[in-house]
This record gives sequence, C-alpha cells and structure tokens, in this order.
Amino acid sequence: MTKKIDSKVLFITTSPRTPLRMIPEIELLNTHFAGKKWNSETQTVFMQLLREENFFNGEGTNDPAFSARDRINRAPKALGFVTLSPVISLTSAGQELIQAKRKEEIFLRQLLKFQLPSPYHKAAAFWVKPYLEIFRLIRHFDSLNFDEIMLFGLQLVDYKIFDNIVAKIERYRNTKAKAEQNYKKYRKDYIFNELKEIYREEIKSGSIQTRESKDISLAKFLATKANNMRDYTDALFRYLRSTGLINISHTGKSISIALEKIQEVDYFLKYIDREPCFIDDEKQYVTYLSNSELPQLFTDNKELLLNKIHNNFPYASIDTTSSISKLKDIFYDEINKRKETIIEEQITAIKDYRLHDDINIIFNQIINKSLYDIPLMLEWNVWRAMTMLDGGQITANLKFDDFGNPMSTAQGNMADIVCDYGDFGLTVEVTMQTGQRQYETEGEPVTRHLAKWKKKNEKPTYCLFIAPEINEACIAHFYMLHKTNISYYGGISIILPLPLNVFQKMVEDSYKASYTPKPQQIKHLFEYSNKIATESTDEKIWFNKITNKALNWLE
Repeated sequence: MTKKIDSKVLFITTSPRTPLRMIPEIELLNTHFAGKKWNSETQTVFMQLLREENFFNGEGTNDPAFSARDRINRAPKALGFVTLSPVISLTSAGQELIQAKRKEEIFLRQLLKFQLPSPYHKAAAFWVKPYLEIFRLIRHFDSLNFDEIMLFGLQLVDYKIFDNIVAKIERYRNTKAKAEQNYKKYRKDYIFNELKEIYREEIKSGSIQTRESKDISLAKFLATKANNMRDYTDALFRYLRSTGLINISHTGKSISIALEKIQEVDYFLKYIDREPCFIDDEKQYVTYLSNSELPQLFTDNKELLLNKIHNNFPYASIDTTSSISKLKDIFYDEINKRKETIIEEQITAIKDYRLHDDINIIFNQIINKSLYDIPLMLEWNVWRAMTMLDGGQITANLKFDDFGNPMSTAQGNMADIVCDYGDFGLTVEVTMQTGQRQYETEGEPVTRHLAKWKKKNEKPTYCLFIAPEINEACIAHFYMLHKTNISYYGGISIILPLPLNVFQKMVEDSYKASYTPKPQQIKHLFEYSNKIATESTDEKIWFNKITNKALNWLE
C-alpha cells in the first residue's frame, strides 16, 4: 500500500525510535509469519507474541493490529528489510541485518537508498534521498546543531535546493551572532517565522486546525508543527548515528562526521546518484531497495579497504589475497580490539576516581536537561558511577561506538547494567520516564530482566531502579514484589527504587570516604530493604526508610 505524504518538510521514519530495536522484531516476524499474509489477523497475533518477548518494552494493547503496522510498515518496510506483499518475507538486507557482525554497514546502505517519492511513498513536492542529502549538508558545514537540522535540514525536500538551504543556515548563523535578545527567545521567533513561510498556504486559507485538538489558533498550529519537526530531527539523529559514521556532541546538541570516517562519507557523496529511481515501478524498486550489496561503499573497494586497514592498524597481519568479506572481518575485529582497550582505560580512570568531577557534571546536566539524548547519557553515566562506587564486574549493555563513546541504549531484552560481585549480583535499570508512564513501561520489564539474570547465574540477585523521580505506582509495585513469592520471577524480587539525587549522594559518599567501599555494603542495603518491606505496613513507610538508608549507606 502506498502512503501519501502531504508534509511540507522531510518525512523521517520515527518507529522504532531506536533502530537496533527492529532487529529482534523482524526476526520474530520472520520466524512465525514468513509466507503468510500481512493482515489484521497476523498483525494482532504478531503483537501478542511481541508482548511476550524480553526485548519488548511497549504495550500495543489498545489496537494490536495498528501497533503491529506502526512497528513493521514504517522503518522495517520503508528501509527494505521486509516485504509484506504478496506475503511476509525478509529481504536480503533484512537477513544481513540479523546475521551480519557489522550492523552499521547494513543500516548505512539502506538509509542511503531511502527516497521520496517512491512506490511506497507518494510525495509530489519531494525529489530527494533524505539521509544522503543530510550527510552532504553535515559534511559541508563540518557540524550542524539540532536546531539547524530541524529548521533547515528538514526543508531539503528536493536535492536541487541544496544551495538554498546552505544559504539559509549561513544567514541564520549570522543573525544569531548579532542578536541582542537571549537565544531562547531568538530561537522561538525564528522557528515560528520559518514555519509561517513553510505553511504560508495553509495559514492563508485558514486550514490550521490540528488533529485531536479543538484549539484552532495560529499559535497552536505552529507549536504542533514545531513539535513534529523536533520528533523528525530526533529520529534523524538516531538513524544517522546507527551508521557509525557520525559523532554527537551531547552538550552542544550537534552532529558531525567522525574524523576517521570522512573518507567513507566523501566516497558515497561522490558516487551515489542523487536522483530518486524506479518511482513508478514497485517491483524494480523493491529489488533495488532489498539488495544488501547496494549501493557500493568505500569498504567494498578492495584497494581502498586494504589501505584503510594498513593506515589504522599497521601491525595487523593481512593476507592481501583474502576476499573483501574476510578483510572486512579483520577490520571489524581490529576495531573491536581497539574499542575494548579504550573502554578498559576508561574503567581504570573511573576506578581511580579521576573522572569523578566529570561524572558529577554529567548528572547535573541530566537533571537540568541540557544534554542531547538524556536517556542514553543517564544510562552511560550511571554505569560509570556504579564502576566508581565499589568493586565487582560492572557491565553496561548499551552500545558503544568504535571509540568507546555511548551510541545507543541497551536493547530491550536485558537490564541496562549488570554488576557481578562474586557471591551476589545486581541489575541496574535507569529511566527518564515520570508519572504513570514510568510504571507502565518500566514496572514489568525491570522484574523480568532481574528474573532472567537470577536464573542464568543462580545466586542472590537484586535490582537498583534509578529515575529523577519515582512514581508512586512503581513504589507500590516494587514494594509488593518484596512480599510476594512468584516462581515466574524466581521468587521474591528485591528491587530498590531510588531518586537520582539520592544515588548521586551515594556516589559522592563513596568519593569522600577514607576507604574503598566494599560490595557487602551494597548488599546490606538490599538486605535492609527486604527486612523493612517485611516489617512495614505500607509502601510509603518502606520507601522513606530505604531512601534514608541509601543517603547514609556507608555508616
């Protein structure tokens, strides 16, 4: 089915929000539904199966068929990983995404082929390969911040207006430098002025009512469009980051080409055709989009690949007669060795308290919401803090890029962080979710991840749950799990919810202590939680006592 795109700005797929999440989902789809029709029945059953999987953190309960289409018809289909007609099947690209070591290369090829219009997306005003042109725009400027991508990058609906977009960004930077008002007001005014120009026809005709709102004011219309553009830009950042070619400055909220990847980017910017293809031929388009070997990349050229390996890893043993596939494996393995070394050096610096100040600064920036991708930075910084807090083997399940920088949060089938202290274990879960949403999305998965680790390691295991604020429903849920023996979760589940500021105090106490805290002091905190839960008559008393205990955990 062809989707009509009426947007005046670039259409960027926003589901799933994290690209890596689609890997286990398309594998599940292929395992149970390959060769079947994609209809309401299979869509509903797919969501039922998906909700039972460890990697799924959503709900999909109100309209399972719609939720299934949202997860599969968007990125997996649009990027050529699955075909849904006449029957469900994985494409060559989809099979590679599941099987290949180097997922980044697979994502890159598919993003570079995504185009508007296409047989999947009818878009009369578009003539562009969005990700290709955004790469070009970033390369032109060396670095673009979030606002610049949102305001101007999303206006690049036709590659032939590339120079016009460049001029707009340059003008924006010049006027920003001269602006006397504070940046927040300057930014809001500039966004609204751009939106008034983009949606001039709609505003002139009075067609400004937004869905699910009775407010028909211009301010509401512009605010809604700005929010939509913000979502598209966030998705754009995440999908570009999945290629492993770009760096994110979380403090500056900017994006740039990684220095060591510039050759690779320049190669495809030079050789990939900017023109959309097979607009009216779905069969040829699907064949092209599904091909896991197209387009050709820098590392597909054997001579260039050999030079790249030699320049980056001059001491690596290489047989120049090896196939390109073998050489890519060698390159991948060498990159992984380098990454592991970098992370080990980081861990050493953390345990020596050399990064204490930096960890504290990042926590404060998270609380002030001054970073890009706060959930990722929270997960990464809590891993660093746990590493500094005490002994044990502390493992982050987030994905690191080639140089040990945080790239994406943990996949949904595991705890965010796991700590092995020898005679006991600890899972750590973090979230920026607040209110009822915190309980709905985190409550059951947290318990499930803990049970999975307990079953695998067969030793006492606890869980630390950290969020800026702890929702009352989560407090009640975790309190009851202390008192309820559920075999499905491996018995009682001792999960300790702590506000982020309390956890920060624990880290600070560890830094100021005259000795190195021991794992048994962590264990004692959970034993105390279990004891108080048994004695308490309600969850509020329990939560207040364990919070006070955490604030004085070294006494």
